[in-house]
Amino acid sequence: MTTDTAHAGTIMHVDLAALQNNYRKLAQMSLPAECGAAIKANAYGLGMEQCATALWAAGCRIFFVALVDEAIDLRKTLPDAVIYILNGLMPGTAGITAEANARPSLSSLDEIAEWAELCTSRGTRLPAAIHIETGMNRVGLTVSDIDTLHTHPDLLDQFELTLIVSHLANGEIPGDVMNARQLEQFNHLRSLLPNAPASIANSPGIFNGSAFGFDLTRPGIALYGGNPGAENSKNPMQPVVRLLGTISQVRTVPKGETIGYGGTWQAKQDSKIAVVSAGYADGYPRALSSMPDLPDTRVWIDGFFAPVIGRISMDMITVDVTAIPVEIGHRGDHVELLGPHVTIDEIAARAGTISYEILTGLGSRATRMYSCDHIKSED
Repeated sequence: MTTDTAHAGTIMHVDLAALQNNYRKLAQMSLPAECGAAIKANAYGLGMEQCATALWAAGCRIFFVALVDEAIDLRKTLPDAVIYILNGLMPGTAGITAEANARPSLSSLDEIAEWAELCTSRGTRLPAAIHIETGMNRVGLTVSDIDTLHTHPDLLDQFELTLIVSHLANGEIPGDVMNARQLEQFNHLRSLLPNAPASIANSPGIFNGSAFGFDLTRPGIALYGGNPGAENSKNPMQPVVRLLGTISQVRTVPKGETIGYGGTWQAKQDSKIAVVSAGYADGYPRALSSMPDLPDTRVWIDGFFAPVIGRISMDMITVDVTAIPVEIGHRGDHVELLGPHVTIDEIAARAGTISYEILTGLGSRATRMYSCDHIKSED
């Protein structure tokens, strides 16, 4: 990967000041609960080290990852952070989890037993969370498991229970009946456990009101500029990432000629076509290819939208620049593929997916640039 933008096919700008602003907004909305941050999957594709450092400077002290390897990496960046592992305790990983000073989110009786055994062997009560199942039916202690713990409280005596968590299935739809059912189940099941701080609100959950705040919220997608609400709702968050492609050449295609693999786009007139050095290897989905039954994917070129035409290939896309002014859109110019004008939510909807997948799928080939001039520490 080049570090010189003059050589780059794609450039990813990550606005760390916007990330901090999003965190502060979510933290204010979470009050009186504390606001943590989901930093898993390399900070949703944007860079764990850089994003974690910025979030710490903004006042975040509790972080959530998915895997123990992520916890190990994050610990190198933030030696004093509280780190929870949301995917739980993989078999045989209790020791390395403890060495990383991370807290597993225990989601089965087997995981509880393994963590308790480690604590007993070391003669210390290490901290951990418990994840309870309230409606997602992925991971989490079942009603039967909670009953076992309620009748055998000694199973929890060997470690320090620092958090009880669950996860909303339809949090992005405020007022959805499933949110109320999950909230009721969460309150019931945690009442059968030892008293401990509680957390159920992810990004959408924060926007569901104070009843979902409990003691700790754990936003993810909203931090990175994705819309935490339902599709077509106004996004209250600032954009954090901007992905640019570089025009490698501009060519004239006569009327009737086709473009790209399969010849799926045919020029209805003599057309000016910009070839952009970006493709699905850079995380720009092939599903954004032009199709007769779907609206055109748009890019932004110096104040003007232009349609993507033909198929997205591994390293190139083609854009119809016939209608934009002749003084822009030349070889070497940059094209916004994703950013404040072409949002991640717009791209996700056009590709038939969600903003989470768009962000985490951004390739490693882009030259990454982090704006940090305005980062201010809360310390």
